[in-house]
Amino acid sequence: MAIQDQRVRGGTVQKPRDDEIDVFGLTHVGKVRTENQDHFLIASLHRQLRVHQSSMPGVEHATTATDRLAFLAMVADGVGGGQAGEEASRFVLEAITSYVNNSTRTYYTADPTDDASFRETLEDAAMRVHEALTRRAEELPGRRGMATTLTLFLGVWPRIYLLQVGDSRYYFLRNGALTQLSRDQTMAQALIDLGVLTRTDHKLDRLSHVLSSAIGGAQTTPVVTGVPNDWGMVHLLCSDGLTRHVNDERIAERLRAMTSARAVCEQLLEDALDGGGRDNITIIVARPIKRDEAPPAGG
Repeated sequence: MAIQDQRVRGGTVQKPRDDEIDVFGLTHVGKVRTENQDHFLIASLHRQLRVHQSSMPGVEHATTATDRLAFLAMVADGVGGGQAGEEASRFVLEAITSYVNNSTRTYYTADPTDDASFRETLEDAAMRVHEALTRRAEELPGRRGMATTLTLFLGVWPRIYLLQVGDSRYYFLRNGALTQLSRDQTMAQALIDLGVLTRTDHKLDRLSHVLSSAIGGAQTTPVVTGVPNDWGMVHLLCSDGLTRHVNDERIAERLRAMTSARAVCEQLLEDALDGGGRDNITIIVARPIKRDEAPPAGG
């Protein structure tokens, strides 16, 4: 986006106001599965957490708010049969939300350019929730082996912090180019990294959906990455129900042509369903836009 499309005050690019964030999320069971084990949550962090949209029942949506400190979006894709997978993804999003809400002092006092502070906070949150889910699986009947992916986006202007566990993904579109910032934590990717397999190996398809890291799993390796944010970016979080049917080229095409976050989420959902819809599908798209005019998504 050209500098004239940004809000500049005193030489500093100002963060978007709440009404300048175009964001939407949806989740769908797909065409094959009988249960939806995905969950998502979109919220902003003020003096308390303000939930804007969520797939989880019973989540309270606050309507009053002070100045926004951070913006939060999460996708979780449950692992485990039926109720266990859905419960795992819901439990983790609820627990992470509570943890972040109780850590508001971190966001009041932290320097948004201090990556180490935010990395430690998010890694600690992931490990605490992993331990809590593991205990729950051991204590409740029929819950053994339940786990979930977690892709968490924390926008603390002018930075983005991404917490990644599993194979749900985060992409951003900037200057028309699509970048996958997250890295799939799967057996297939691990074997590629070790040089055991190549991307053309026929074994990859079978291993591409076997997680090497998950919240509640045998191994949990949270990865936190910090990158700059700006007015020209479009953000996408999704479960693998989207990316197994819709390639990056099509995703980029949709985001470049988007008219609104809601419209592009619905278009990408249709693409995934048209491609087979073999898994649950969850999508969140967000972008900053000027209130008086919406700039092009990719430029």
